[in-house]
Amino acid sequence: MTGRCPLMGDSRAECHVIAGRVFGGAAFAILCAAAALLLPTVALVGQQRNSMQPAGATLHGVVHDAAGKTVPDAHVTLREDNASVFREETTDTAGEFTFKGLAPGTFKLTASLGSLQSPAVAVTLSTPGEQQSVILVLGSPQAKAPTTQEASQSMQFADQPDFAIAAVTDWTAAGGHGSDSSLRTSEALTRQAVNLKPASKEGGAAESSSGEADGDDVARALALGGNLTQARDHVRQLLARRETADLHRMEGELDEKLADPLSAVQEFRQATRMDPSEENYFAWGSELLIHRAVWQAKEVFDEGAKRYPQSVRMLTARGVDLFAGALYDEAALDLCRASELNPESTDPYLFMGKIEIAAPNPLPCVLEKLAQFEKLQPTNSLAQYYYAMALKKQQGHDADPGAMEQVKVLLTRAVTLDPKCAAGYLELGNLSAGKKQWAQAIELYLQAIRADPDLSDAHYRLGVAYERAGYQDKAREQFQLHDAIASRQAAEVQRQREAVKQFLVVLPNQLDAQPGK
Repeated sequence: MTGRCPLMGDSRAECHVIAGRVFGGAAFAILCAAAALLLPTVALVGQQRNSMQPAGATLHGVVHDAAGKTVPDAHVTLREDNASVFREETTDTAGEFTFKGLAPGTFKLTASLGSLQSPAVAVTLSTPGEQQSVILVLGSPQAKAPTTQEASQSMQFADQPDFAIAAVTDWTAAGGHGSDSSLRTSEALTRQAVNLKPASKEGGAAESSSGEADGDDVARALALGGNLTQARDHVRQLLARRETADLHRMEGELDEKLADPLSAVQEFRQATRMDPSEENYFAWGSELLIHRAVWQAKEVFDEGAKRYPQSVRMLTARGVDLFAGALYDEAALDLCRASELNPESTDPYLFMGKIEIAAPNPLPCVLEKLAQFEKLQPTNSLAQYYYAMALKKQQGHDADPGAMEQVKVLLTRAVTLDPKCAAGYLELGNLSAGKKQWAQAIELYLQAIRADPDLSDAHYRLGVAYERAGYQDKAREQFQLHDAIASRQAAEVQRQREAVKQFLVVLPNQLDAQPGK
């Protein structure tokens, strides 16, 4: 979780850039002049629109199917309790919807798509500026209406959980949320979260129920030597003689490496049933999360967090899981709590810094915790960078000059501590570009590219700066480099997504319909 400063942002095309690239210098100048004449009118219209926007609460949500997959184009109805007044929205490609400008009161939310319908969810908004998030799950129209908390759950945890993994299918980004930047962040955080190690102070976190199985040197030596199939065969032979939780978990790890996630998840589940240790809960929840069974993973992490309330990695992984389910505020709260359990651990801070950048709005508690991170580790480049980014995001459009100067100081410190902090140089370049200091912006963007030649956004921003400074040929070259790098990176992301097998979850009311049941 250490190393080069990361970047998680979108390249944003600007009108003047497109005009310059498409129409050339002369036409570009004409268009800019025309735009300047129109600016007062546009500003007046913008002011009028802002004054007309209703002040009120905001209700954001996401619609899932029974397997936990987001549902686009679902019809969502918001009806005021005991009234005929209602509003309607349609979910976007990420399955999300938003109702704004709501007056305080009690409402009922339902979603439908074709013959499928969600149970009604009751939501109470108390204050005009309040924001709430809900999840609607499509299922039987006769299903019992859940509470808002229950709506985020796809199964009820028990000694024998009432869900099953029926099969796997290819996942090609259809199950994500938000922008592609948010989705990429979620995927990257998942890969990092499932590899978290328990802290030594998390009592019993790594304890095993059987030292004999944990010390099976033969299977481990085979696995380390790359002989995964032989290692699994050896573990299965041991299981035939003595069944232990450690051996089941070991087989689950080997099954996952051998691209057999269906067997892996069953082994992790069995290990947890035999020995409900922190290690087994974390392994089972991680396996579900890797294969996009987001809500089932949440339930396992929930139970693990109850049993092991001091487990930093359990809370951190659940935060990542909540982020994958578009519950951004809840994800931030889990990561903040994880940082409180062990303020010296860098992992929760790094995760919350990344989700703060990727989330659509500033998140609760994150700014305070990242300020603490910067104070605890003043020589950590990432601590400087993430605090700067959170501070900048909190400012919004009406930025305070003093706060923005602090952002600049933090970013400068980040690149001084780590000359390879490409994202820090990029953000410093953006600050200069915002002040139309094109020569300074160009040099900072070049430093970002020297630190990371594959930072596509730096090439794009450099192209914009060159164009504004009058270097059309150099601008064109940078735009072409940006397009080539972005295309190559998108292809790699798609390859990684296609390699992930998504679990198909069967819920209790569907079990009888499965073949062989």
